Amino acid sequence: MAQSSIWWLLAGAAVAVELMTGTFYLLMLGFGLAAAAIAAHLGVGDALQVAIAALVGGGSVLVWRRFKMKHPATAPAGENRDVNLDIGETVQVHAWKADGTGSVNYRGAKWAVALAPGAQATPGGHRIIEVVGSRLIVEKI
Repeated sequence: MAQSSIWWLLAGAAVAVELMTGTFYLLMLGFGLAAAAIAAHLGVGDALQVAIAALVGGGSVLVWRRFKMKHPATAPAGENRDVNLDIGETVQVHAWKADGTGSVNYRGAKWAVALAPGAQATPGGHRIIEVVGSRLIVEKI
């Protein structure tokens, strides 16, 4: 079997395992294995093929890691204004229970509210910072 075929099989296996596990890093390593296969087609020596696989695969992992560090994941849906338009809206809480919960009329319905960690249980205007099920998590404005 030709060396390039072995590299292509390894690249295909890396992509298949990536599809089963969902790790994007295996796809990057698959790029390195594919680069080594192309190098084998071009007649490059064995040691250089391994070096190309390591440099392209490892380099693409590093590039992807740096990209992910500069572009952090978005907030969970319950806290993300792009997903839930209630985030950032204000409600008037007239009274709080001893356990830090209460109820408000919001958008024509009665909603349960809870204080955000560290927030003060004082009546008045509060901003919605998260929605958990049918409960609004709020903080004082």
